[in-house]
Amino acid sequence: MKRLYLLFLFALLVGLGVAVVLAKEPGYVLLSYSNFRYESSLWAFLALLVAVWLALYILKLVLGALGLTGKVLNPWSRHNRQRRLEQARHKGQLELAEGNWSGALKHLKGAAEHADQPLFVLLGAARAANELGDLEERDRLLRQAREREPQADLAIGLQQARLQIDRGQYLEARDSLAPLQAKYPKNGEVLLQLQRLQVTLRDWPALIALLPQLRKQQVLRPQEQDDLERKVWIATLDEVPAQGAESAVDAQWQQVPTALKGDASVVLAYARQLRAIGRDDLAEEVLHITLNRQWDERLVELYGQLRPRDASRPLHHAEGWLKDRPQDPVLLLALGRLCMNNQLWGKAREYLERSLAQRPSAVTAGELARVAIQLGDVNRSQQLLQSQWRESDATSLPTPRV
Repeated sequence: MKRLYLLFLFALLVGLGVAVVLAKEPGYVLLSYSNFRYESSLWAFLALLVAVWLALYILKLVLGALGLTGKVLNPWSRHNRQRRLEQARHKGQLELAEGNWSGALKHLKGAAEHADQPLFVLLGAARAANELGDLEERDRLLRQAREREPQADLAIGLQQARLQIDRGQYLEARDSLAPLQAKYPKNGEVLLQLQRLQVTLRDWPALIALLPQLRKQQVLRPQEQDDLERKVWIATLDEVPAQGAESAVDAQWQQVPTALKGDASVVLAYARQLRAIGRDDLAEEVLHITLNRQWDERLVELYGQLRPRDASRPLHHAEGWLKDRPQDPVLLLALGRLCMNNQLWGKAREYLERSLAQRPSAVTAGELARVAIQLGDVNRSQQLLQSQWRESDATSLPTPRV
């Protein structure tokens, strides 16, 4: 109470002092600009300033009571600038998801200019530019991302490789992934992108070198890993160069892992190559061993087409298998062909007729027609050929609309 009294007394004394000064010297203020002119005493001008200050102070109190602040009302405040950036980022990401590439590029570029952490905004903008085919702008945005967030080289490099693959820039993508593989050799996404790229490029040697790391890091599911390895080794066998084929086929087969040398699909590729270079004796041996372990119709069909020096040997083996599979149409077809190779036309006809009865096939009918000609049964041969033509014409007819 005493302090309030003293303040009041002090204010009264100051007021009396001001009044005395005003009485002696009111002062003069002149403000002029263009057609505007303001004149008043100094003390009246000071009183005006105080009044304006009080009005602003009261306005601030009112806005505070209403839950409004200057940062909300001021369009240039940091709050409003951040809000605009957030709106641009959200709109750009929405347009990116919707496939509106030009809109996404515009809004994401704008949001990235003043963002504190612009990495994902710039990566999204780079994708939009990539989809628009503006590769120069894409690369500029990726460089900008590296400059602003150099610690994110892995994320940026992966995004660059993905975008390059999407645009068919496979060699450029390989160059982008190479340093990432050297720096992050155990990163699953780097290994996965390398694997996909090498499959696309059919770079089988590089993929073979990558296979152990893919398995070690468990990048693929076990079945996917097995399928990939099988695919790679089949491709290497299928693509053995024609020149020096015999030694090349042998060398390639020696590189095949032992576990895959018993796989039917891999053996099939190897046997086809052996047959293509005239090594039917070795192909017969390989197929015979494999078929004794596992039955596969593709191997049986190829077995019936072999022409080894000893034509009776594959026939003997095939007739042994027939005891356990007397109604197998593929085995019966193979037996018919092997009998034809041995010029056993009567047995060939018997096997082919049984095969055709079990599974009608244009291939089997064609072989049976050849046998019928050899036996002098022209009517049966013509009948079989005509049935083939009818089946061929039927499959070429358009499907009727319902």
